[in-house]
Amino acid sequence: MQDLLKEYKETRRQLKWAYEARRESEKVLDNQAITERQLLSEMIGDVEYVIEWLETGRRPGNRRGIERQAAYQRERLMDPVRMQAFAARSTAGSPANLTEWQLHQIEDALCVLSERERECYVLSHGECFTHSQIADMLGITKSSVDTHIKRAQQKISERVMSSLFLVG
Repeated sequence: MQDLLKEYKETRRQLKWAYEARRESEKVLDNQAITERQLLSEMIGDVEYVIEWLETGRRPGNRRGIERQAAYQRERLMDPVRMQAFAARSTAGSPANLTEWQLHQIEDALCVLSERERECYVLSHGECFTHSQIADMLGITKSSVDTHIKRAQQKISERVMSSLFLVG
């Protein structure tokens, strides 16, 4: 990792040198020279972004890392791959195939949802449709889809905490 960081810093030094050389040698600014300097400037910015990421261990510009996010931002109610396999009901040789026990667990978690909440939740998390696509398919507003999915997540979260069937 340290070797990679050294290489990025060396690349940044060379890019800055090339940028300064272009700036000093160009007395007459033509479109190609301006384009080259802009390109070098963008490359320097990209390299500095990566260097900051490597040095701090988190994405530049984030106010806090994943380890400090609120619980609702970290929480995953179900494994997305399992939910997609449940929605697809696939029996092909995929590693995402579910056992009978896993199918029963998902069914138990989804049994507390109303029909509309279940539709929205499965379309969103199982079929990976956007909220606006779901709204178009079901003939409701996007805010209704947001509300249904939020309620479904809350109900599933409560069900996971209280059901012995979902443990393990």
